[in-house]
Amino acid sequence: MVRATKDAVHHPLFARFYARLSVSAEPRVGPLRDELLAGLSGRVIEIGAGNGMNFSHFPRTVSEVVAIEPERSLRQLALESALRAEVPVDVVPGAAEALPVKSEAFDAAVLSLVLCSVRDVRRALSEVRRVLRPGGELRFFEHGRGGGRAMRTTQRALDRTVWPLLFGGCHVSRDPVGAIRAAGFEIETVKELVTPGKGPRLPSSYYVTGRARRSELGDSGG
Repeated sequence: MVRATKDAVHHPLFARFYARLSVSAEPRVGPLRDELLAGLSGRVIEIGAGNGMNFSHFPRTVSEVVAIEPERSLRQLALESALRAEVPVDVVPGAAEALPVKSEAFDAAVLSLVLCSVRDVRRALSEVRRVLRPGGELRFFEHGRGGGRAMRTTQRALDRTVWPLLFGGCHVSRDPVGAIRAAGFEIETVKELVTPGKGPRLPSSYYVTGRARRSELGDSGG
């Protein structure tokens, strides 16, 4: 395995905020993580592992998780989470647009709240497709555009101005399902979620979770 030597992302203030937020949200998000990862087996790559909140939810049928995390502070927390996981987890620095692993090396890939913040969604998904074996599965849990016309207009305006600056490069108006389909994956299931379920809707309230598959035929991505 080729190891990245430099941090691809550096957002220390947002990393601390994200780590605290993810822990406080775990009672609500934990069951979604269980659903996201249920039934996985073999070698799995997680892109944008953050502070490793998914690690404790991987089923024991997974033989190895390679967890890619570009942000140093979050990666250190992920290393600590890996020590507590019930499956082997190797935490690796690297960017989604240039994964430091061999082609067709994994049975499944996991994208969990990461497509909102990658610099190049198309390239990142091309890399995911490259590292999956033919027929390999993609599990995704992402947020993006949603709501009515006024909300979507607000999301686009925020993405062009303050939102990425305040939230570590995050964007709220991207279309994760459309991007996954355009990258050559066959969408198998999609479920739309709104969180919080009660109260006012925020620009970041619209989520999708689901499964897709890399086709058995075709090239291995760009």
